[in-house]
Amino acid sequence: MKTVPQGPCFSRRLSSRVGTPQGVWVYWRCNGHDDLSSVSDISLRGLFIETSDPRPLGATAKIDFLVQEGQIRAEAIVRHVKPGTGLGLKLTALAEPDRPRLAALMTRLCRLPQFRSHLYLENRLSA
Repeated sequence: MKTVPQGPCFSRRLSSRVGTPQGVWVYWRCNGHDDLSSVSDISLRGLFIETSDPRPLGATAKIDFLVQEGQIRAEAIVRHVKPGTGLGLKLTALAEPDRPRLAALMTRLCRLPQFRSHLYLENRLSA
C-alpha cells in the first residue's frame, strides 16, 4: 500500500497545469514534420502533447490550437521528451490577439466537472 506524503506539495511550475479531459488538439510543425496531436495538459506557459514520434530537446515548434475559442497560434521549444508518450513544450511566443483566447481556453477547461474533481482529490492528498 502506498503512503500519502504529509505536508504541502510544492511544484517548480510558475503556472498551474490544467488537464484536458474533453480533448484539446493541436496541429504542430517541428523539424520539417507536421503532426496532429492531443494535448494531455496545458498551462499559460506550456503544454504536453501526446505523440509517439519524439523530437530532440531544444527543437522549436509552431503550434496551432484546434479549439472553439478561435485561432491560437504559438511557438514553443521542446523541453521534455517522454519516449512513446509525448513531448513537454514550453511556449516561447504567442501573438497578442491570441492571449485572451488562450486564457479563455484555460477558463473553460477549469470549469469542466472532471477538472474540479481532480483539484478536490489533489487538495485532499496534499492536506
